[in-house]
Amino acid sequence: MQVSIDVNSGFCFGVVNAIQAAEDYLKIHDELYCLGDIVHNNMEVNRLSKLGLVIINHEQFEKLNNVDVLIRAHGEPPETYRIALKNKINLLDASCPVVLRLQNNIRKGHQEINKTDGQVVIYGKQGHAEVVGLAGQTADEAIIISDENDLSKIDLSKPIELYSQTTKSIEGFNSLVENIKKNKDTDTVFNINDTICRQVSHRAPQLREFSTLHDVIIFVSGKKSSNGKYLYSICYETNKRTYFISSPDEIDMQWFEEEDSIGICGATSTPRWLMDETKLFIEKTEI
Repeated sequence: MQVSIDVNSGFCFGVVNAIQAAEDYLKIHDELYCLGDIVHNNMEVNRLSKLGLVIINHEQFEKLNNVDVLIRAHGEPPETYRIALKNKINLLDASCPVVLRLQNNIRKGHQEINKTDGQVVIYGKQGHAEVVGLAGQTADEAIIISDENDLSKIDLSKPIELYSQTTKSIEGFNSLVENIKKNKDTDTVFNINDTICRQVSHRAPQLREFSTLHDVIIFVSGKKSSNGKYLYSICYETNKRTYFISSPDEIDMQWFEEEDSIGICGATSTPRWLMDETKLFIEKTEI
């Protein structure tokens, strides 16, 4: 068997920065609070927990005082910063610069569209950490839609300012744009803001190509990762011998034949060390 790892898989720069910030802090401190999972990968969260990273939710955050708290790459709504100021919480803000720029654009877009009784629409997953932060820029007035089935949430007779969660697919975004154009009133103002992160979106064509080069694809990702689910589907569409795992012990060696070429890849929330461990597991285990 030949086993290789996709060179383009692994953490995006926003996640790299957040994890680096946590590791640097924990080199000189015993403990650091993090608001929500620092990354949607349970193996990486467990690794950092052993170093002293403590994952908390928003309810726990509101009860803290005079402590340091890490803001992960997904970003946070304005309310989080208000609570931090009130409770004298020092924030280590590792929000991704791409997300911060999008938050700023949505806040300005919301202010402008309100002047014409319009609406901000965000293409994203309801309840996703990034989407919560984005909607917070509009005092939670933004309409969240995940696909064409949610079009009924939009008043197609009023001005529309469309944005996207940074990790959504370009194909899905473009499809949504066409559906809104087709169904909205002729004179309705429709401003389209393609806010998808290209570092993430470019993974799809790269993985399509990677999946054609191997007999079997092992896709490594946390089960909570929206990006992981999407990129796995890309691999599976291209190569039906694609398997989703979160850790090497989920591998079934019956998936492989002795002469197979095996490709290992993952999401933007998948650490390189986990893909390395997966490769080592396959190479050391007999079929």
